[in-house]
Amino acid sequence: MNICQENKYPTWRISLLVLIIASFLLTKPLLAADEQKGPIPLPSGLSKDTQFVIYYVDKRFSELQREMDQRFLEMQREMNQRFSELQREMDKRFEQVDKRFEQVDKRFEQVDKRFEQVDKRFEQMMNFLWILAAIFTTLTGIVIGFAYWDRRTIIRQAREEAIEKIEKEGRLQDFIRALRAFARKNQEFAEILKSFNLL
Repeated sequence: MNICQENKYPTWRISLLVLIIASFLLTKPLLAADEQKGPIPLPSGLSKDTQFVIYYVDKRFSELQREMDQRFLEMQREMNQRFSELQREMDKRFEQVDKRFEQVDKRFEQVDKRFEQVDKRFEQMMNFLWILAAIFTTLTGIVIGFAYWDRRTIIRQAREEAIEKIEKEGRLQDFIRALRAFARKNQEFAEILKSFNLL
């Protein structure tokens, strides 16, 4: 049984399909021959219809090949443009990243300067606190010394004043006068009073 009858396809369609596939496979050699020598010499012994179909298919494939080449060139140009644009964008992005890193470095430098300023202020405050502590200690020592000196002075003066008052107002002065009068008569008693500085 014939395959064409079994598939219910006419023979000329299968032949045309075979020719199209063959011409597609032979496109580059045909195009090269078309560009160099002009039209492709057709094999002899073919009918005019077959020769016309082959010529038309060949011409169509050459046009398709040129269109494909043009489209590939356009796509290549577009891709090159796109890649160049992407390259420029990437360069800009990298420049922005570099600028941001520079800003971060500047901020770290500012933070370091602030830490140095804080350290200097802390040292100044510690020196000031030591000065205040020294002043307070000195003032405390002076106040305590002054209080002690003042107390001794006041006590001595109060004692002298008390003794003078007692001597002036009390009977002790009369008693001492009586003892001195008795010492004029008694020589031994006079020596005793002299030893106590009462004569």
